[in-house]
Amino acid sequence: MTKRNKILLAIALILVAIQVIRPARNTGEAIGPNDISKAYQVPAEVHTVLQQSCYDCHSNKTNYPWYANIQPIGWWLQSHITDGKRHLNFSEYGTYAEKKAKHKFEEIEDAAANGWMPMESYLWMHPETKLTPDQSKAIAQWAGALK
Repeated sequence: MTKRNKILLAIALILVAIQVIRPARNTGEAIGPNDISKAYQVPAEVHTVLQQSCYDCHSNKTNYPWYANIQPIGWWLQSHITDGKRHLNFSEYGTYAEKKAKHKFEEIEDAAANGWMPMESYLWMHPETKLTPDQSKAIAQWAGALK
């Protein structure tokens, strides 16, 4: 066996072995007692868009795609979800202090108005979550009124 084949075999064995190391899943309640819709008035059309385009990374429940079962992709996805929830968690918004909540509304308004959410890397595999100009405007206006 050549050196090149040994290296390829080692890589293949590592890829197979890491499949058993799986990250914890984000499978709680998306809309529980602390959901943003329980603490603030959220128009139905805005809440629908938030659920469709934001909740996978910014709530306690993620709808995982099939490729989340392939490591190291699953690890990468979970790191995005963990980071997203650290910055903003719609499922826990009702627990935020008033100052933090108002600041998060400013960030939501900015993200919607300037189009930096959802992230481009998310849109690659989920193009249906891209906000339309009307959706962006509705979210920005709603969040702006609450900040």
